[in-house]
Amino acid sequence: MANILEILGTQTACGATTGAASDFGKARYVRLFNSGTAAHLVTVEETDGTDVGTFSLNAKDSVVIHKLPSHKIFAANVAVLGTKVGSSSTN
Repeated sequence: MANILEILGTQTACGATTGAASDFGKARYVRLFNSGTAAHLVTVEETDGTDVGTFSLNAKDSVVIHKLPSHKIFAANVAVLGTKVGSSSTN
Protein backbone atom coordinates (compact mmCIF):
# COMPACT_ATOMS: atom_id res chain seq x y z
CA MET A 1 0.00 0.00 0.00
CA ALA A 2 1.45 3.39 -0.99
CA ASN A 3 1.02 6.55 1.04
CA ILE A 4 0.12 9.62 -0.98
CA LEU A 5 0.52 13.14 0.36
CA GLU A 6 -1.35 16.07 -1.10
CA ILE A 7 0.71 19.19 -0.44
CA LEU A 8 -1.68 21.90 0.81
CA GLY A 9 0.71 24.59 1.99
CA THR A 10 4.18 26.06 2.00
CA GLN A 11 6.81 24.55 4.29
CA THR A 12 7.61 26.87 7.17
CA ALA A 13 9.67 26.70 10.34
CA CYS A 14 7.71 25.71 13.42
CA GLY A 15 7.56 28.35 16.09
CA ALA A 16 9.93 27.70 18.99
CA THR A 17 7.53 28.79 21.77
CA THR A 18 3.90 28.29 22.68
CA GLY A 19 3.18 31.87 21.64
CA ALA A 20 4.59 31.17 18.18
CA ALA A 21 2.74 27.86 17.73
CA SER A 22 0.84 27.35 14.47
CA ASP A 23 -2.29 25.43 13.51
CA PHE A 24 -0.90 25.23 9.94
CA GLY A 25 -4.06 26.62 8.38
CA LYS A 26 -6.36 24.45 10.51
CA ALA A 27 -4.69 21.34 9.04
CA ARG A 28 -5.72 17.87 10.12
CA TYR A 29 -2.42 16.42 8.82
CA VAL A 30 0.97 18.11 9.09
CA ARG A 31 4.23 16.76 7.71
CA LEU A 32 7.10 17.67 9.99
CA PHE A 33 10.76 17.47 8.95
CA ASN A 34 13.71 18.03 11.27
CA SER A 35 16.36 19.69 9.10
CA GLY A 36 18.76 19.96 12.06
CA THR A 37 21.59 17.75 13.27
CA ALA A 38 20.02 16.85 16.64
CA ALA A 39 16.67 15.51 17.82
CA HIS A 40 14.15 18.20 18.80
CA LEU A 41 11.03 18.06 20.95
CA VAL A 42 7.73 18.77 19.16
CA THR A 43 4.66 19.85 21.12
CA VAL A 44 1.02 19.70 20.05
CA GLU A 45 -1.23 21.92 22.14
CA GLU A 46 -4.78 23.15 22.58
CA THR A 47 -5.60 26.75 21.63
CA ASP A 48 -5.34 27.72 25.32
CA GLY A 49 -1.76 26.40 25.49
CA THR A 50 -2.55 23.11 27.26
CA ASP A 51 -0.28 20.37 25.94
CA VAL A 52 -1.98 17.55 24.04
CA GLY A 53 1.30 15.67 23.73
CA THR A 54 4.98 15.80 22.88
CA PHE A 55 7.48 13.68 20.97
CA SER A 56 11.08 13.88 19.82
CA LEU A 57 11.81 14.09 16.11
CA ASN A 58 15.24 12.76 15.18
CA ALA A 59 17.65 14.73 12.98
CA LYS A 60 16.85 14.49 9.25
CA ASP A 61 13.68 12.52 10.04
CA SER A 62 10.10 13.28 9.02
CA VAL A 63 6.66 12.28 10.22
CA VAL A 64 3.06 13.07 9.32
CA ILE A 65 0.87 13.74 12.34
CA HIS A 66 -2.91 13.80 12.58
CA LYS A 67 -4.32 16.55 14.79
CA LEU A 68 -7.52 18.47 15.34
CA PRO A 69 -7.84 21.61 13.19
CA SER A 70 -7.66 23.80 16.31
CA HIS A 71 -4.50 22.17 17.67
CA LYS A 72 -1.26 24.11 17.35
CA ILE A 73 2.31 22.88 16.94
CA PHE A 74 5.65 24.26 18.09
CA ALA A 75 9.11 22.74 18.35
CA ALA A 76 12.17 23.24 20.55
CA ASN A 77 14.10 24.50 17.52
CA VAL A 78 13.14 26.26 14.27
CA ALA A 79 15.04 23.52 12.40
CA VAL A 80 11.72 21.63 12.54
CA LEU A 81 9.73 22.52 9.44
CA GLY A 82 6.02 21.88 8.89
CA THR A 83 3.71 21.64 5.89
CA LYS A 84 -0.07 21.23 5.75
CA VAL A 85 -0.85 18.01 3.86
CA GLY A 86 -3.74 15.75 3.02
CA SER A 87 -3.27 12.01 3.31
CA SER A 88 -4.68 8.94 1.64
CA SER A 89 -3.67 5.38 0.85
CA THR A 90 -3.86 3.36 -2.33
CA ASN A 91 -3.54 -0.36 -2.93
